[in-house]
Amino acid sequence: MKLNKKFIVIAALAATATVTAAAALKDPEPVHYTNLKVLPKNISSKELQSMMVDDFQDALGVNCSFCHANNKNGRGLDFASDAKPEKEITREMMRMTLGINKKYLHVKHPKIGSSAMVVSCNTCHKGQAFPDGTE
Repeated sequence: MKLNKKFIVIAALAATATVTAAAALKDPEPVHYTNLKVLPKNISSKELQSMMVDDFQDALGVNCSFCHANNKNGRGLDFASDAKPEKEITREMMRMTLGINKKYLHVKHPKIGSSAMVVSCNTCHKGQAFPDGTE
């Protein structure tokens, strides 16, 4: 009887560990961003963060609040909001760089954040929010 109880407890612990491990290995639910007009609708959180830091924050020397408006409750940013004109200007600039890379530099499938892009934000901005016009 004592051996059966030990076996049951060990089996239950093993089953719990297996279910927990399987749940941890399951891919997380994809994030669905709203109001993406130039960036791909199915962009991953990792890709979006990398793009925002490498292509915008570093290339323009700005932080998130340069383009993104504050939440109405005063806490954090409302990333979906179009309240700041800088956000639409950024979209226009992204379309422009994609077009230049495709039309003039013959990049077959230009994508913001891709190393295949010859012309990027940094080409003109060089770490400044407003390019100095010497390009």
